[in-house]
Amino acid sequence: MPELTHLGAKGEANMVDVGDKAETTRTAIAEGFVSMRPETLEMILAGDAKKGDVLGTARIAGIMAAKKTHELIPLCHPLLLTKVAVDIEPDRTLPGLRVTALARVTAKTGVEMEALTAASVACLTIYDMAKAVDRAMVISGIRLVEKTGGKSGDYKAAKHGAGS
Repeated sequence: MPELTHLGAKGEANMVDVGDKAETTRTAIAEGFVSMRPETLEMILAGDAKKGDVLGTARIAGIMAAKKTHELIPLCHPLLLTKVAVDIEPDRTLPGLRVTALARVTAKTGVEMEALTAASVACLTIYDMAKAVDRAMVISGIRLVEKTGGKSGDYKAAKHGAGS
């Protein structure tokens, strides 16, 4: 069983020393889902939300959030991200939206938290922009889907959808 890297000998929280680690290209992909009423989804897709462009705003919010992850999550290292992309696709089986966030860096530490933060904030932004018409929306399934690079190697999650 791997040990928790953010804990010191006495159990105190510490920032991990990555100084001796190799700089490699690291990529992480995260996802999240926002379930909503079918009419809310149609309103968003039609661009008829009173607050404006829900999908465009959520995409920008996710990208901005990834860049600020180290300010939001204690003990995260500030990273010079080389790429952040947020894609939002309708999923009528939910009904709702699937958010996928990709973060990439060439560094001594990974970008999982940046991808997860981007997906989370994009989902929260969708909720914020459409809550006036559907307060029952549900954010779910935020998880790491894939990670490449670094000493621990690659990771790929088992396939599943929202709520699984």
